[in-house]
Amino acid sequence: MLSISITGLSFVKVALLATGEMHQMAGLETRFPKYELISSGKNVDRIPELHELREKTPIAWVPVMDAAFLTRHADIVRVLKDHRMAPANLTQGIRLLSPEQQEELEPLSSAVKKWMGHTVPADHQRFIGLLKRYFTPAMIDRMRPRVRQLSHELLDAVEPAGRMDIVSDIAYPLPACVIAEMLGVPMDNRAQLLAWSADIGAIAEIVSYDRLMECQRSLLAMQDFVLEVVKERRAEPKDDLISMFVAAEREGLVSEAEILSNCVMLLFSGHETTGGLITSGLVQLFDHPDQLELLKSDPDLMPGAVEEMLRLAGPASVISRVSTEPVEVAGHQFEAGQQFLLALMAGNRDPRVFEDPDRLDATRRPNDHLAFATGMFYCLGAALARMEADEFFRILLDRFPDVSPGYETPDWQPVLLISRRLKTLPVNLRGVGGSGAGDE
Repeated sequence: MLSISITGLSFVKVALLATGEMHQMAGLETRFPKYELISSGKNVDRIPELHELREKTPIAWVPVMDAAFLTRHADIVRVLKDHRMAPANLTQGIRLLSPEQQEELEPLSSAVKKWMGHTVPADHQRFIGLLKRYFTPAMIDRMRPRVRQLSHELLDAVEPAGRMDIVSDIAYPLPACVIAEMLGVPMDNRAQLLAWSADIGAIAEIVSYDRLMECQRSLLAMQDFVLEVVKERRAEPKDDLISMFVAAEREGLVSEAEILSNCVMLLFSGHETTGGLITSGLVQLFDHPDQLELLKSDPDLMPGAVEEMLRLAGPASVISRVSTEPVEVAGHQFEAGQQFLLALMAGNRDPRVFEDPDRLDATRRPNDHLAFATGMFYCLGAALARMEADEFFRILLDRFPDVSPGYETPDWQPVLLISRRLKTLPVNLRGVGGSGAGDE
């Protein structure tokens, strides 16, 4: 799930207005309390103010984006399930550039418009139908032994030092290797794939022309890389995702351009969700030591703990939708073209749905969180992310039961709207002060 960055807010607002896909409905900005999404504080915790806002009003107004802001679980669910709501197009900001710059960025724009979840509903459904051939429960179970093996290998590499940065040592390499292997892409040059992915992330941030050109160069390089694998699978199919796409191409269900674009999207975004879940999830465990101890004594509670990690610090804090027809939301009428910002992080802590909503509780039942959204655009990789996190945390706590924070304050960096991402997360594997192989 991709969103819009803090640095691109006003840029996107003007783009949407200019293209006619969003417009300010007369008087809307005066009908609702205003809410400022942008915060200059690096480690600002927005949860308390979101709790207050949720109780105050069902809808707030975000002036910088002329958007309605929803924080209540029930309202967010209704919008996500409404067929009249479409995801905002990630390429809108490009349209504000000069004609010459837009022409230069046409390959990037064209590729992103083919990404599932960012196409018209019919094309999205076509891709989901294809991927469901591969993303089956049986496939997830088949990947478990490999996830365990990779988790052990990555932990083996850091064990002698007695410490690690879980962001760079585990959280991103692990899911990146998994999604690459599922696609059938060789990971001999893992560092290059991760570097390309970091550049491609700029399309979600909508930054400067120069940064978007870097994004385009990396996207095209990754497409060329994937194309070689596609050619190999046409000659010799295997049991992987690219072979499935190639078979669908023979059936006339997908084009080569769509294959390349969506393989790049999967490589780029496939590790972001699980990476964020592992890093923010571990912070949640450290913040709830009673639950950490509970999981050490009863590892079979881990699936419930993963659901709580997703609820409290899921992969997307805020996602956007745009109405394609006039709609009623939370008792208010809106015209077509209105943008809605759905605060998943607020809906997932709504006390109307979750008792003691700020507490991680591995035994919570039911747990109807919205970390992976719902409706037509529900995240197809949700089961994979859950499995990877479940396996990794079981192995971590089994091998290093004294694991502890290697930081005083988490290194949160603002990224998307009110979202945060951990730039680093130092961890001691043998308890407080544990370092070096001689600590045994």
